Amino acid sequence: MSTIAIVGAGPQLGFAIGAKFAEKGGFNVALVARREAQLEAMADRLRSAGVSAAAFAADVTDRPSLAKALAGAEEYFGSVDVLEYSPAPTLSDLADRPLVSAADLTVEAVLPALETNFFGAITAVRQVLPGMIGRGAGTIIGTSGAGSGPMVVPQVANANAANAAMRNWLLALNESLTDRGVHVAHVALGAQIGSGRPNSEPDVIADLYWKAHVERDVPEIFHYDLPEEFEFQLADKFRTD
Repeated sequence: MSTIAIVGAGPQLGFAIGAKFAEKGGFNVALVARREAQLEAMADRLRSAGVSAAAFAADVTDRPSLAKALAGAEEYFGSVDVLEYSPAPTLSDLADRPLVSAADLTVEAVLPALETNFFGAITAVRQVLPGMIGRGAGTIIGTSGAGSGPMVVPQVANANAANAAMRNWLLALNESLTDRGVHVAHVALGAQIGSGRPNSEPDVIADLYWKAHVERDVPEIFHYDLPEEFEFQLADKFRTD
């Protein structure tokens, strides 16, 4: 049985992705994030639906802890066959480290975002990639807001700069692994997840991840579902406090 590890797993999209892979492919689900109680609650929900699921608490900015959590998932389930990386700051995180506009960007403002969105992604991939290459099969998917490339959102320059670094690396990584059985994809979300719009519901968006894993035909998916009157505001994925 294959296993998906979801790093930055939250109760909306992360949970929906795990449930989707379990439903469509019978996957085990490894949930990785900071909040152990929330992770255990999500794992319990999955287990109550007959899914083999386990929680592995780690902060993505603590690189040794993140690597240890994913190593624990590999040991527990035997392998990690799909890695999905999508950590997001909470409102309390943003209070401590505010979003910064392009005109106000500083090195100090972008470093925490790089630690979360880029350095954490490298750490996670480095942990599971050798096993995937050894098996000649695997899928890696990184998620960010569409401001990482397809859209220009100057109000969140620190997050977008870090996400753009992750995006660029993932696209290059996919190109370098095409003949080794590992597919890498970036999902750019221009949507307010859980806002009530049908195409912004977590279960609908989770279908994109399953399609990316199964079809393995494109290195990037841009999902746009914002209202015409859209003006920048925090997506619901940030509101997990």
